[in-house]
Amino acid sequence: MPTKLEPTGERLIEQHYRSSLAGYVIYLMHAASYRLAERYCRDKRVLDLGCGSGYGAARIAEVARDVHAVDISSEAVAYATEHYSRVNLSFAQIEPDRPLPLADASFDVVLSFQVIEHVHDDSGYVREAARLLATGGILILITPDRKNRLFPRQKPWNRWHLREYSAAQLRELVERDLVVSDVLQMGARADVAEIELRRYRRLKWLTLPFTLPFLPEAWRRAGLDWLHRLRGEAKVGESMSSEPAFGEETIEFVANAPSSLNLVIIASPRRSG
Repeated sequence: MPTKLEPTGERLIEQHYRSSLAGYVIYLMHAASYRLAERYCRDKRVLDLGCGSGYGAARIAEVARDVHAVDISSEAVAYATEHYSRVNLSFAQIEPDRPLPLADASFDVVLSFQVIEHVHDDSGYVREAARLLATGGILILITPDRKNRLFPRQKPWNRWHLREYSAAQLRELVERDLVVSDVLQMGARADVAEIELRRYRRLKWLTLPFTLPFLPEAWRRAGLDWLHRLRGEAKVGESMSSEPAFGEETIEFVANAPSSLNLVIIASPRRSG
């Protein structure tokens, strides 16, 4: 029986997210992340650290020497293996917050897209990425930018996120173990960005009673779980009747995006040849 991934609203499944306008913009943001990575991955050994349903690892496998993609979800790994088979692509399940069973300096590029906000030990996560990078290697880390998503000091309204970062916070975290060469922001054409920013505004107000900074984490999660049940199954917007007339070209990576949607860190190991 084919593996089915439930559309929780957190793990991106191509078919599900391409069915609504708001979901389509989220899909474009994910796809553009892998487009950015392609230029760094050509003919390289790549680790996709938190590959989800596998669509991005498969895209990178088109240009990379080989891609090893890992995720903590056995269902995600099974789904990815069934749907995205490539001769130079492998998928494997890993244990959360544990060192990977991989040798030091095994990869030229480590990709971490929309993962670190889920990880309990974020310092250990970056340290592990640094361990796995070969001399001259590159970490590309992408995570939500809290600047537009949240009020000051507000806890995440995404019930799966343990924290969300400012640019300064993320840079400080990564620089403990790596040399940061670029801090970028993911933006979009104004009309496209507004679709996502409108979602942020609605959710940060709707969830505010459960995401105040002084509330215990257990209360936040219980409140967000209750709100999720109240609103029904996870949906990312109304269904589309036709494909939108815009695509990945509307997503940009710049130093100061007018409406930042995600943070992008590009970093390398401290050790030299």
